Amino acid sequence: MKKRGLADLFFLLLMGYLILPVLATMLYAFASKWNSTILPEGFTLKWFSTLFQDSEFIQAFGRSVLLAGGAVSIALLVIVPAIFVIVLYFPTYEKWIQMAVVMVYSFPGIILAVGLIRVYSQIGIPMIFVVLGAYVVGILPYIYQGTRNSLRNIDARQLLDAAQLLGASKRQAFTKILLPTVYPGLFAGALLSFSVLFGEFVLINLVVGSRFETVQIYLMKKLSTSGHIASAVVFIYIVLMGLLTFVIALVTKRSKGATNL
Repeated sequence: MKKRGLADLFFLLLMGYLILPVLATMLYAFASKWNSTILPEGFTLKWFSTLFQDSEFIQAFGRSVLLAGGAVSIALLVIVPAIFVIVLYFPTYEKWIQMAVVMVYSFPGIILAVGLIRVYSQIGIPMIFVVLGAYVVGILPYIYQGTRNSLRNIDARQLLDAAQLLGASKRQAFTKILLPTVYPGLFAGALLSFSVLFGEFVLINLVVGSRFETVQIYLMKKLSTSGHIASAVVFIYIVLMGLLTFVIALVTKRSKGATNL
């Protein structure tokens, strides 16, 4: 009992250490004034009104959605079919994908940014497209795991063989049977990838900078001018990530339920 009590106490202290800064930031986003008191002296929506009236924020938000959504879309169109073919028909080559996944984790953002600048800055390719390509490669682990787990859960190879034995062509078996079965896993992986890219700061800031201002760069700029506006941006980001997490959990739960059936 004593050990369990100490474990519970340690867990509560850890959760408080992690949650209190987030709660303080959220309160500061709604605080009209908070200088010398424990709690805000008043609450207001002024900072959110100012934020949504700022065209720079709207444009930065749109750029972040465009960049993250574009990278995820390219990954779904290019990487997912390649993973399908390798996992289903050439499983011996899967070790190379796993090696690529490990290599993605082994490059810190700063080192990757320096390498991209040195290689591509003299070629004439717009650096935003270089960042987009790096993002596509960067989300390979999430796309690969989501696709691979979905295929393994349903035993996709046997499912395709059974569909072809019943008279379906390879295209029909893929589009009408396999894809509808594995799409929850793909969707969850896509949402997870989008959330990671939407919050990415190091690579886009070092390679492109203010020439393509995203939400994270906008936030960094506002930290030195208005703490209330910066807190409002963080609050919106937390809400967005919370919604994405809820959708991912819901889709994953439905996927497991469908698999169990």
